Amino acid sequence: MISPGKWDALRRLMHSLDIDEKKIREHFIRGSGRGGQKINKSAICVQLIYDDIEIRSQKSRSQADNRFWARRELCEKIAQRRSDRQSEQEALRAKIRRQKNRRSRRAKEKMVADKRHQSFKKRLRRPPSSSDED
Repeated sequence: MISPGKWDALRRLMHSLDIDEKKIREHFIRGSGRGGQKINKSAICVQLIYDDIEIRSQKSRSQADNRFWARRELCEKIAQRRSDRQSEQEALRAKIRRQKNRRSRRAKEKMVADKRHQSFKKRLRRPPSSSDED
């Protein structure tokens, strides 16, 4: 049995993540796995669908407890997605910052040397000029 304090903490977490309880579709389905007749006859597994996220929870034999665990897992998944999105944005900012930085003298010299080498190779590919045939 989940205590009312834990439910209140979960509701606060859902509110902080902007999860609207009304948008959550909740289904109760029969569980799977070990448990025999009890598991095969009762719908204790909870399935939550929120936007494009689907969560199934069957951690306990109690449907009420599984509702709690499914909501907690949903919060964790949404928080992880948001942190991933933030880290992607930070990586993009860092990439742009690196691109805008000036090249070091050594990097610039290396780049110019590579360009000279490439132009030398291209010059060797040219057909012989008519003045060389004399």
